[in-house]
Amino acid sequence: MRTSSLKLNPSVKKEIARTFEQLVADLKSPEEVSIFFKDFFNDSEVETFAKRLAVAYWLKKERSYENIKQNLKVSSATIASVQSSMKKPGFLLALKRVEAEEWANQWAEKIKKFVKK
Repeated sequence: MRTSSLKLNPSVKKEIARTFEQLVADLKSPEEVSIFFKDFFNDSEVETFAKRLAVAYWLKKERSYENIKQNLKVSSATIASVQSSMKKPGFLLALKRVEAEEWANQWAEKIKKFVKK
């Protein structure tokens, strides 16, 4: 999707951004998010955002640029751009949520193994 070079009225821009943010906040499940993403974003847009999150996650896990480039098929410039954004609140929040989910999944597996014994 191409965006217009014409500038949006700042109050309209703020209003539609708030509406979009509220919509995302109101989605109740991963299934709803998936339906929304499939209808509102093309595959390339979703892949771009997902790769950006994956780059940040792998940088936090101290993977090398070369490893990230090879596995995620991104450029060094993309990795550097993400790295420079990783201290921003949105990135910190996203990484915190991903790590919390990862931690919960690891412990759920450990508990399952313990319960089976």
